[in-house]
Amino acid sequence: MLLSKDTPIAKIINGTMEPILPAREVDLLSYLQATEPQELRRAGPNEYRTASHESLVISNGLWYWNRGQAGGRSALDYLVKVRGLAFADAVAAVLGGRVAPVFPLPVKESEKVKRVLSLPPCARFANSAVSYLQRRGIRPGVIGRYLREGLIYESIYYNVPVCVFVGRDKSGAAKFGTMRGVDSNLKRDCTGSDKRYGFCIPGKSTDNGNLAVFESPIDALSHESLYTSFDGYRLSLGGTADTALIAFLERNSNISSISLCLDNDNAGQEAAVKIRSTLEEKYTHIAMTVDPPTHGKDYNDMLLYTQSLTKEKDTGFRREAGLSLL
Repeated sequence: MLLSKDTPIAKIINGTMEPILPAREVDLLSYLQATEPQELRRAGPNEYRTASHESLVISNGLWYWNRGQAGGRSALDYLVKVRGLAFADAVAAVLGGRVAPVFPLPVKESEKVKRVLSLPPCARFANSAVSYLQRRGIRPGVIGRYLREGLIYESIYYNVPVCVFVGRDKSGAAKFGTMRGVDSNLKRDCTGSDKRYGFCIPGKSTDNGNLAVFESPIDALSHESLYTSFDGYRLSLGGTADTALIAFLERNSNISSISLCLDNDNAGQEAAVKIRSTLEEKYTHIAMTVDPPTHGKDYNDMLLYTQSLTKEKDTGFRREAGLSLL
């Protein structure tokens, strides 16, 4: 079953038209085993979860994402519903340039090829990314600082403008990247991203032992916009899995306190309690607290809410001042 060149969703790969049917036949478990084995976390005899989405369960050939209320069988459905890819791009990703998908058993450790991070090119101007971050309430000074430092930048991914958040190691080398569509729902990690590194905002002093942990880069930036006096690290996990946090603690032995600022929903708070319980057994010297936002689902909601109150107060003050002059 080949697509004609007139079919809107047809994808040209290497100059040939690829069939959609073989892509639909690839189940999610096989796809991840072959392309992103580091994403899989065994949760039972016939059950897996993923590092990026702990509430996504793969079992008996099917998958279901509890948090996103979506499910299916194929990797194609996963790439569209969870990763946010356009259908044609999802087909291309599954097929990988082949007419028939071949996804064998997991590759042996000795045969694995080292994954290389592939960040999308930086756009000349960051107008769209700046506008996106401003709409999310991030302070201009915060935006400007991390644009200059290269932790955030604008790019184009398959003709879609995106804001890219970069995770670096201690030497400054990029190890992780995640993209958010500035005018779309696209959410995707960059190819070759190392989950042991997340988007991390360093404190003013490298000796500071405080660490605040969030699910997303936007929440970390929102926290900085809200709490300017906090002088510790702010780390984004890229979800609710603790992979980036565990690796961060292994690289930073000076951490003495952790504030788990995960989302104020069932998935976020269950993960926070689980992470705290796990870490307290190993890191007995670290003080840990669970600190969800006091308003809204996440810290970006809290930031926008706080700014709306300030705006209302300022508008009321100006109105009263105007009336007093009459």
